[in-house]
Amino acid sequence: MSKETQNQPLPDFDWDKAADKGFGTGYSSADRDRLEQMYETTISPVQEKEVVKGVVVGITDREVILNIGFKSDGIVSSNEFRDLPGMKIGDEVEVYVENQEDAQGQLVLSRKKAKVITAWDNIQKSFDEDVVIDANVKRRTKGGLIVDIFGIEAFLPGSQIDVKPIRDFDIFVGKRMEVKVVKINYANDNVVVSHKVLIEKDLEAQRQQILNNLEKGQVLEGVIKNMTNFGVFIDLGGVDGLLHITDISWGRINHPSDLLSLDQKLNVVVLDFDEEKKRISLGLKQLQSHPWDSLAEEIQVGSKVTGRIVNVADYGAFLEIKPGVEGLIHVSEMSWSQHLRNPQEFMNVNDEISAVVLTLDRQERKMSLGIKQLTEDPWTQGLLKEKYAIGTRHKGVVRNLTNFGLFIELEEGIDGLVHVSDLSWTKKIKHPSDFVKVSDELEVVVLELDADNRRLALGHKQLEENPWDTFESIFEVGSIHKSTIVAKGDKFATLELPYGIEGVAAIKNLAKEDGTLAEIGESLDFTVLEFLKDEKKIVLTHSKVKSAPVEEKKEEKPAKAAPAKPAASSPEPAGKEAEKSTFGDLSVLSALKEQMEESEKKGKK
Repeated sequence: MSKETQNQPLPDFDWDKAADKGFGTGYSSADRDRLEQMYETTISPVQEKEVVKGVVVGITDREVILNIGFKSDGIVSSNEFRDLPGMKIGDEVEVYVENQEDAQGQLVLSRKKAKVITAWDNIQKSFDEDVVIDANVKRRTKGGLIVDIFGIEAFLPGSQIDVKPIRDFDIFVGKRMEVKVVKINYANDNVVVSHKVLIEKDLEAQRQQILNNLEKGQVLEGVIKNMTNFGVFIDLGGVDGLLHITDISWGRINHPSDLLSLDQKLNVVVLDFDEEKKRISLGLKQLQSHPWDSLAEEIQVGSKVTGRIVNVADYGAFLEIKPGVEGLIHVSEMSWSQHLRNPQEFMNVNDEISAVVLTLDRQERKMSLGIKQLTEDPWTQGLLKEKYAIGTRHKGVVRNLTNFGLFIELEEGIDGLVHVSDLSWTKKIKHPSDFVKVSDELEVVVLELDADNRRLALGHKQLEENPWDTFESIFEVGSIHKSTIVAKGDKFATLELPYGIEGVAAIKNLAKEDGTLAEIGESLDFTVLEFLKDEKKIVLTHSKVKSAPVEEKKEEKPAKAAPAKPAASSPEPAGKEAEKSTFGDLSVLSALKEQMEESEKKGKK
């Protein structure tokens, strides 16, 4: 009921009768009941803790007076009406009834609480009915934006702003945005809204239309929305497609950012489409002709090319002549050396080098290159036969060991084989590793040269004279020598003879005078049974030493017939026979001389 209606007198009330008989005494019971009922209808029923509508009946600097149809008016602070600067008397507003009558008998109202309650009611209603709300973006916060809906602050996550990732939230501050309520948490007074759901609905029809019309080879325009190490994701207008890093450029790139950037618009071609998984593979380089198609005709087998190393692997390196055109330089084509090494010893990524085309297949788009061909093949050099003539001495590095020998690199590209039998005159070497190690330096002499077949036979023991020529006169059959048993097998034992050479004896021939067999480590006199010069083998026995005393003299005989011979490095002869053969650099030379001198003295006596 309005203020004007409340101030008008009741039409059926007789003021004269009331004055003559006293107020309220001139009415019958029926009149009294009728008038009381009419009075009660002038007052609206008001409940505490409710939101009601009131009419502005007065405005002062500090307060606003509201009539809510109650027996008294309510007063609200003008601070609660700052959002209504143009408010005037007669305007209708919503207020919250806090107390019908306080200690002073005053009706207590609150517009602020009414706004909060009404706002939450509107939020719940919008959530239940899926209503779109017009929100005002107030500020940026961690992970998103704070927006105002119905006077309540709500959270808009960054992932719910748009279908594509948003990197700058500040551009939305102060702007209006349509949102939908997606989550309400009354316990924390928290509301979550989304703008993305509105966009997704709009894009759904567009997405379905794109998918229905999608075909391989179709060219579409898109925007780069995300970038990874393996490629970029492109928004095709509601549908995302993957542009793999290998389909960005015909040339090699380390990362998509080398050529592309976020939010960049570009045309791409559909390479493949999985309708069930809705996966779209896109290509960019396919919009350009392949670089192989424009490769100059002048480039042929034997041509010299220059480029940049784009990859180095264990088996070789790839040289990029132009973006999209690469050739493989196998590790075997990097050096004339026959011993393969790590390609990184020759080159690194981004090195600018030259190479020679070895093979070229334009249809298969394959090319093999070589860099050793830029230098002359050492096996074809004119002075090779003179430099490595038979008998010449050289030093090389041991590159490889095998069961049958070892390979020595005399210079880059020139390798030779030293057979295991050509390592030592006196020692029986079972494996080259017992004599030398890889990367050791070894002096050798050329035994054989076959330049046409790239074969070079080398020897190490040939650096010294063959001592077996001398041993033949020292270890004559029947001669007796002090020997040490170093090993025993099932049938034969190995003996260590003077001068560091080895001999063999049958187990049965190790019997001593007391009938027992000699054991490893014992030193006894042994008689030579056989001297096999070609096989470098001496067969001995201990059992026959006592039964053949005549052979004691035979031990002195070779000493007289074969006086000590000097080393190959010494020019001074020691006798007439020294001119025919020498011992070389044998470490046992001095011991051999001493024994011969003692034998000569015994012979004179």
